[in-house]
Amino acid sequence: MCGRFAQPRSSEELARIFGARQSAELAGQRFNVAPTDEVAAVIEHHGERQVDVFRWGLLPFWAKTRRDGARMINARAETVASSPAFRTALLRRRCVIPADAFYEWRRPAGDDGGRSRRGRSEPFAIRRRSGGLLAMAGLWAVWHEPLTAERVYTCTIVTTVANGVMAGLHDRMPVILDGQGWPGWLDERTPADDLLSLLVPAPAEEFEAYAVSPAVSNVRSEGPGLLDPLSRWADGSSGDAAHAETIWTEPE
Repeated sequence: MCGRFAQPRSSEELARIFGARQSAELAGQRFNVAPTDEVAAVIEHHGERQVDVFRWGLLPFWAKTRRDGARMINARAETVASSPAFRTALLRRRCVIPADAFYEWRRPAGDDGGRSRRGRSEPFAIRRRSGGLLAMAGLWAVWHEPLTAERVYTCTIVTTVANGVMAGLHDRMPVILDGQGWPGWLDERTPADDLLSLLVPAPAEEFEAYAVSPAVSNVRSEGPGLLDPLSRWADGSSGDAAHAETIWTEPE
């Protein structure tokens, strides 16, 4: 699953990184992007790459209201080719949603050693060890508002099974494309079988996950401090300091 992420780079900077034309402007410094927010995404149309703005939460053409998009922020890699909501977008409308990190919440341990639904979940940030950009595989669609005929551009993030770093937090993660994978994902000529072969977990050794402030759980929270390790927020007497330095990496 991917329900929150950081997109601090402006659409202008993203256009430079991806060798694309900036079709719409979206300011950077966004560290707590939530469902239904506007996001910058890279698309390719007639061989030209563009950075445009989409509403997060895909609305297929048959959706009745904008609210339906909140349930479609993610598309499962295993069913994306057969799902009525996503199969057309997979063939015709793919995108890359850039991020510097994404967040996941770990439920507290239960008495049986599993995860309990009681108690406060702990937020974690997941990012590249190198600090590099994440190119998340996405899909986009155009929806028409029934009353006004307004064209609404929306997107979703494709998810796959968790890699070794994510497994301790959640059983799903975004599909993160490497530098060789994302051009093929965007290319309108890529065969369907080749597209599906890209929808695999990213190498665990390239990533790290670390606890961050509970402030990120509030969608109104914002700022680069949300990506700081929890240790920078703890004052040594809050009780959080004991696990503030905990970082999940792939076991050797």
